[in-house]
Amino acid sequence: MSDRNALIRGFMDSTDWAGATLVPLAGDASNRRYLRITHPVRNDTAVLMDAPPDRGEDVRPFIQIADYLTSIGLSAPRILAQDTQAGFLLLEDLGDDLFASVIPQQPELENGLYSCATDLLAALHGETPPEGLEAYDPPLMANLAALAFDWYLPAATAPDPDAQSQFRAAILDALQRHAADCPVLIQRDYHAQNLLWLPDREGVARVGLLDFQDAMLGHPAYDLVSLLQDARRDVPPGIESAMIDRYIAATQAPPHPFRAAYAVLGAQRNLRILGVFTRLCVRDGKAHYVDLIPRVWALLQRDLTHPALADVAAILSTALPQPTPAILRKVKDQCPPNPKP
Repeated sequence: MSDRNALIRGFMDSTDWAGATLVPLAGDASNRRYLRITHPVRNDTAVLMDAPPDRGEDVRPFIQIADYLTSIGLSAPRILAQDTQAGFLLLEDLGDDLFASVIPQQPELENGLYSCATDLLAALHGETPPEGLEAYDPPLMANLAALAFDWYLPAATAPDPDAQSQFRAAILDALQRHAADCPVLIQRDYHAQNLLWLPDREGVARVGLLDFQDAMLGHPAYDLVSLLQDARRDVPPGIESAMIDRYIAATQAPPHPFRAAYAVLGAQRNLRILGVFTRLCVRDGKAHYVDLIPRVWALLQRDLTHPALADVAAILSTALPQPTPAILRKVKDQCPPNPKP
């Protein structure tokens, strides 16, 4: 038994779940892992989050945000037991019905699921956010958008330093003009792979929330972009348009400024993801993320048609190469064959 597994067993033995069986669940791009545990007597289940502190993980932000979300009536997992020093959380099991799994099996539910997820954002944004959150402000967003230049561009072709500095200035200006406000809690990974369908609950509590430990203060359009411009699945354009209208109607946001912010934040987010997915390949050896780049690129190109991004679009049209099959192969060829764990 590895040292980490021994620590897990020790943690489990300190709770009411001693002797439980453990089965790994699908992981994500982080160093966390998840295991479903089954009680040896009651036969009910829970989920163990294993977040090793020596690999940069910290469960305390998850606890803070989970407690806040449940306090306002949303369906984050209840925390059943915790060891913050070792990096273990025992969580309520919200099941396996991810939006990304339910929709292919029951496509007639797609509009209803996205409507409920949009209504949740409108409800959340009407609440006072918890204290102590950092702001996802224009300077930080501009730096993160530049990950496309830091990782994707050099993996694809020879970088142009002048173009990168021009881009930083242009995207920062667009963000400051159109998306500088940071009044609401944003979860930052609010999409179909992180949302669970809980039809036995009521209202917006039917949406189960999973990946929110990186929450910050941000613009109200940010999580709507995350939901509707999904790097992992194609959201029908009609649903995207309808959900933007739905959110505007629910919150009475000014339509034109909100749509401009949506486009600017969409470009920022998709540029960041372009860099992150490349980094996950060339640094971490996770080549499958490269397969998602064409969708991210297509979403970016659509955002860049908005007039608020005219200067940014002009720079990117020559600075960033399209991810052709040849370029994607080139990026994958840079993945280390034996990445460090």
